[in-house]
Amino acid sequence: MSTISSSLFDVNHLDALSNQTTCIHRLDPRVKLLATVVFIVSIMSLDRYQISALMPFAIYPIFLIALGNLPFKYLLRKVLLAAPFAFLIGIWNPFLDSNVSFHIGPVGISGGWLSFASIMIRFALTVFTVLALIATTGFNAVCMALERLGVPRGFVVQLLFLYRYIFVLTEEAGRMARARSLRSFDGKGMGIRVFGSMIGNLLLRTLDRAQRIHIAMLSRGFDGEIRLAYPLKVNRRDILFLSGWTALFILLRLFNLPYLLGDMFSGLAK
Repeated sequence: MSTISSSLFDVNHLDALSNQTTCIHRLDPRVKLLATVVFIVSIMSLDRYQISALMPFAIYPIFLIALGNLPFKYLLRKVLLAAPFAFLIGIWNPFLDSNVSFHIGPVGISGGWLSFASIMIRFALTVFTVLALIATTGFNAVCMALERLGVPRGFVVQLLFLYRYIFVLTEEAGRMARARSLRSFDGKGMGIRVFGSMIGNLLLRTLDRAQRIHIAMLSRGFDGEIRLAYPLKVNRRDILFLSGWTALFILLRLFNLPYLLGDMFSGLAK
């Protein structure tokens, strides 16, 4: 019961962070979304063996977290929660690609280990950035930005409902877990045998609750359009943010900055 309740609070906390008034929060959602898309495309288009070229891209999520006044430990817990999925995808690379790329002393490092490290770094950078985007913008604003940028309204509304109904599902699961614990004595009714029936009951209760919410939304005039309490308006600060970061991402994508700096300092040392 406490785990479900804390999970609900945890999801709510990400939205609560978007209510701050920092300079990052005040940027237009469309600008932040476009900058994030360019960021993700830039790092995903790099060669699978590139590791050093990925490092400078960390400046963007660090910038968002620092200026957006976001709790790094909270975001790190979110990243670590999803990290096993990326780990399971990349851990097979060392077995599939065993050609040695370079040596560290007597130890040979294969291309598979390089691609595995590259996958984990890309995963951390993208998840940190997406979490920072939601925490500085809010999911409603992100969905509105998607719609204003030409994404079909049906897809955007479904995405918004999928996110919002997580709260409905979690609330119902919390009530059921609380009821089961209050009706259980000496551990009876707490085994795996009742788990299946609880899942089915949870689905039925969630569908019923979702239908009541939908009727309430229609009675309040919901027509599928996402609205915010403030108008979206791109100003000079937004343009500078988008153009500056886009130029930097393209530069980092075209040139391996750590490699160039290392080569330059090696030449000076000679």
